[in-house]
Amino acid sequence: MSSASPPMPRCSWAEGDPIMAAYHDAEWGRPQRDSRALWEMLMLEGFQAGLSWRTILLRREGFRAAFSNFDPVAVAAYGPDDVTRLMADARIIRARAKIEATIGGARAYLAMQDKGEEFSGFVWGMAGGKPIRGDGVTLAAQSPLSHEISKALKARGFKFVGPVIVYAWMQAVGIVDDHAAYCFCRQAS
Repeated sequence: MSSASPPMPRCSWAEGDPIMAAYHDAEWGRPQRDSRALWEMLMLEGFQAGLSWRTILLRREGFRAAFSNFDPVAVAAYGPDDVTRLMADARIIRARAKIEATIGGARAYLAMQDKGEEFSGFVWGMAGGKPIRGDGVTLAAQSPLSHEISKALKARGFKFVGPVIVYAWMQAVGIVDDHAAYCFCRQAS
């Protein structure tokens, strides 16, 4: 007779898919405070627009390879030849507007740094410095804060940062804790 314990309950969107479950258990909703990692996730959320997050997860290593491991200095230096190269790279989502938005996003990120505005401090400051805990029942697609952050990012030159994309990013990087009330990740936080 097996003494294995039953699987821990997780958010329903992550059940039944080992890739999504692993992402949920190890990353989603965990507070991220590293500026470069926050920027990378924001860029990936932009690529996800209109697609499933699973598609992005399956291609994440390809994105990292194609975009110089999301080094903002390297990506900001990309020019037309790099856009052409990326448009031919089957490891990523080959959408010119999203590729150009990522290059522009690197430039915007560096412009913020040049002005003394650290990306992590900027976004976490707008959120009050700590995760915002959802009610564990409602899964919103956007919020007043995602509208505010979206507007601030756009003012700094970012693209593909509408309030829905920003809210999904806020959930992914733990600015918002939207784990279900029954989820072991919520219960652990």
